[in-house]
Amino acid sequence: MLDLRPTPLDHPDAARLIAEVQQVYVERYGGEDATVLDPGEFAPPAGFFVVGYADGQPVACGGWRSRRAGEAPALRDGDAEVKRMYVNAAHRGHGHARAVLAELERAAAAAGHARLVLETGTRQPEAIALYASSGYAPMPAFGHYADSESSRYFAKPLPSRAASGTLISPG
Repeated sequence: MLDLRPTPLDHPDAARLIAEVQQVYVERYGGEDATVLDPGEFAPPAGFFVVGYADGQPVACGGWRSRRAGEAPALRDGDAEVKRMYVNAAHRGHGHARAVLAELERAAAAAGHARLVLETGTRQPEAIALYASSGYAPMPAFGHYADSESSRYFAKPLPSRAASGTLISPG
């Protein structure tokens, strides 16, 4: 079972997992992800970051940061961008990535976001498969890698909160 805990982006456990995912990017793409991330962007209410623990050890992570229309043509007010989704290699195949993604979706919807957006790469077929099977659809490019032929972009509408506080699925 994965114990998901909201965690600051600059917490040592988050930093360790982010360093691991950066090494994966080096192996697959020849360099680290150069997207600038400010820890403040992932602090509530503007963002969220979570670390997943298995047997007390940090093994998975992911976060989102708020985005707005005007930052890029493909972005809208109410968007939140998923960043640094990762599961340690020894812990893959247990549904941890799906659990982290579900928690990111839940937290973003609870914060009032209408849609999650993300960028991943063609050398991460397992990530593309996860997003596609979780209801994410292709969208236009945005951000640091918008001109990269190896980048793929996805979006998923999130449930919205009615005035009563009840979650309503987008139709």
